[in-house]
Amino acid sequence: MNTIQINPVDNVIVALAPLPAGTSVDVPCVGSVIAAEDIPQGHKMAVRAIAEGEDVIKYGLPIGHVTCDVAAGSWLHTHNVKTNLSGEVEYSYHPTHPELEAVGPECFDGFRRADGSVATRNELWIIPTVGCVNEVAHAMCEGAQDLVDGTLEGVYYFPHPFGCSQTGADHAQTRRLLVALSRHPNAAGVLFLSLGCENCTHQQVLDELGEYDHERVRFLTCQDVADEQVEGHKILAELADLAKKASREPIPASELVIGLKCGGSDGLSGITANPTIGRVSDMVVARGGTSVLTEVPEMFGAESILLDRCVDEDVFNAASDMLNGFKDYFISHGEVVYENPSPGNKDGGITTLEDKSCGCVQKGGSAAIVDVLPYAGRVKKHGLNMLCGPGNDMVSTTALTAAGCHVILFSTGRGTPFGAPAPTLKVFTNQRLCDHKANWMDFNAGVAATGEATIDEAARGLWDLVLQTASGKLTSAERRGCHEISIWKDGVCL
Repeated sequence: MNTIQINPVDNVIVALAPLPAGTSVDVPCVGSVIAAEDIPQGHKMAVRAIAEGEDVIKYGLPIGHVTCDVAAGSWLHTHNVKTNLSGEVEYSYHPTHPELEAVGPECFDGFRRADGSVATRNELWIIPTVGCVNEVAHAMCEGAQDLVDGTLEGVYYFPHPFGCSQTGADHAQTRRLLVALSRHPNAAGVLFLSLGCENCTHQQVLDELGEYDHERVRFLTCQDVADEQVEGHKILAELADLAKKASREPIPASELVIGLKCGGSDGLSGITANPTIGRVSDMVVARGGTSVLTEVPEMFGAESILLDRCVDEDVFNAASDMLNGFKDYFISHGEVVYENPSPGNKDGGITTLEDKSCGCVQKGGSAAIVDVLPYAGRVKKHGLNMLCGPGNDMVSTTALTAAGCHVILFSTGRGTPFGAPAPTLKVFTNQRLCDHKANWMDFNAGVAATGEATIDEAARGLWDLVLQTASGKLTSAERRGCHEISIWKDGVCL
C-alpha cells in the first residue's frame, strides 16, 4: 500500500511513500491512475481531471481549489491549489449526538492529593511572577536538586519574559495563566518567586488564587530578603518534606485528563498520528475520563467535523463564538485567517489551512464536545473539551497544562524536542522521522502507513503508553530535561 484515498468522495489520494512518475495506482471506483510526475511522501495526487476553480476534496471536505486545469495523476500542492477561506462564518447547528460505548474501569498508578485531585508526577514547581527573576529561579532550581529523592521526582522552574510592563487584558492573562499552572496537581509544592516591584504583585496573585493550601503554595519576594537563594532553599526543603509523604496508588482512568496537540505536521499527520490520537481520546472518554483539544486556528475549514458534535446549543454557541472570535483576532491585527500552514508543513505535503485543519481535528476522535474553555481556563466536565488557544506549540501546550491535563499527546511529522510542564508524548507520523530522530520519539504511529498495524492497533499501543506514562514512565522530553512554558501575549508592552 503506497497511497491512500481517505474518503471515497475525495478527488485526491495521498502518497504514503514517495511515488515516482509513471507509477500506476489502483483507486477504488476510479480505476488505474498513473502518476504524471514524482509525488513526494505525504503529498497529494489528483485521481481525475479537475477544472480550474473546482474544489480539491480530501477527508470528504473541500481543502481549497485548483488555480488551473489539472489532469489525473498531477501533483497538487501550493503551486496549483489555493485556500477557500476568508473571514467569519455563520455556523448552523445540526446535532449528531454521538455516544461512545462505555468501557469498564482501568487504572494507572498516580498520586492522590489532599484535595482529592489526581497527579501523574510528584514535583516542586518554581513559578516566577516576573521575567526579572528567571535566572534567580534557575539558580534556585539547580541548588534544590539535592532535595530530589524518595517519591519527590523533580524540582523545575518555568521562566517567561512577562509579569511587568503589561496592561489590561494582557496583564490579567499572564496572572491567570501563572495561577492556573500553580493549581496543577503534578506540583506537590509551588513557590511563587517575585522581585518586588513588578506590576504582577504579590497581592494580585493572592487575589487570583482565592482560597489555597498554605502548606503547598508558598511565596518569596527577592527584594525583601538579604539572600534569596538561602531563603528559597529553606522553603523548597519544607515543600520537599511535604511532597515525600505522597506515594503512588491505583487511580481509575476515569480521572485522567489528556491534552491533544500537533506541531510540525506533515501530509501523514491526518492519516496516521492524529487519527491514532483521536482513538485514544475516545478511549479515555469511554472510560469516563477527559480529553482537551486546542489550536483554534487549526480548526478553520474543518469546523463541520466538530460543531455538530456539541452536546447542546449552548456549547455550540460557545464553540462558534470562539472560532469567529479567533478570526476577528487575526483580522484586527491585519492578518488573514489562512496565514498557515508553516514552511515545514508545506514541505511535508500540507497545502492549505483547510488541509491542515482537517488533519488536525482528527485528534478529537468522535466523542461529543461537552464544554468550551477560555484560555487559562480549567477542565470542569468529563468528556471532550475545546480549549481556546493559538496553534503555537509552546503556548498551546502551556494552556493544556494550565487546564489540568495530566499527559499531552503531541503528534509531529517533522520532530520537535520541547516538553510542556505536563508529560508530553511525541507521536511520530512516519517511519523516516522515527529512524532519523529516535531520541525525540515516544511512539511510532507511522506503522499505520507501512501496514504494520491498523489505526485501532496503534491506538491500543498508544493508550497503553499513556497509562504507563501516567504511572511514572518518563517521556523522551522528560529524559532530556525539557520542561517549558510560553504565555500568550497580545497587548502593549510599556
